[in-house]
Amino acid sequence: MRTFAVYKPYGVLSQFTSEDGHPGLSSLNLGVPPTVWPAGRLDRDSEGLLLLTADKMLKQRLTDPTEGHCKTYWVQVEGQPTESSIDPMRHPMRLRIRKKDVLTKPARVKVMPEPELPERTPPIRKRLTVPTAWLEVELTEGKNRQIRKMTAAIGFPTLRIVRVGIGSLTLDSLELNPGQCQELNPDQIKDTQRSIHA
Repeated sequence: MRTFAVYKPYGVLSQFTSEDGHPGLSSLNLGVPPTVWPAGRLDRDSEGLLLLTADKMLKQRLTDPTEGHCKTYWVQVEGQPTESSIDPMRHPMRLRIRKKDVLTKPARVKVMPEPELPERTPPIRKRLTVPTAWLEVELTEGKNRQIRKMTAAIGFPTLRIVRVGIGSLTLDSLELNPGQCQELNPDQIKDTQRSIHA
């Protein structure tokens, strides 16, 4: 029942096998046992915290949208959003996802200072005439490319997404860098389970 936290780099799939020329988690040489599998997903273009577990019950709870556990993201967008311009994200938004109209759950969103993060490889293409800003977004769901669609809907295209927290676990507390993996101890696993309903 071992569980690991991984800092998934940009461009890596949230699965062990490569596909369509894109590397999977096995390319990171994580040294994890073959009995663990990703609990949830991160888009290939997104970075950050991903859990691998052999605990089927924990995986079920982490991927069940009715459980409502919180996931925290730092999101770089084009433009300079204000508190009023991001307010629609704090309410249900009607989005087109996988050819279906869906209604999102309210998100917690705030403008934040530029965080200290490792440089992305490849780096974000910067346009000198277009400023960028960072948002902290907390979701209790994870629809396909949801954050990108939410920010696009309010006129601020997403440039970079880093998931920095799942429940009580954070990249900072784990001291992980891109491509690194750490096994969780029993207390960390218990805290994560408790935070699913927090």
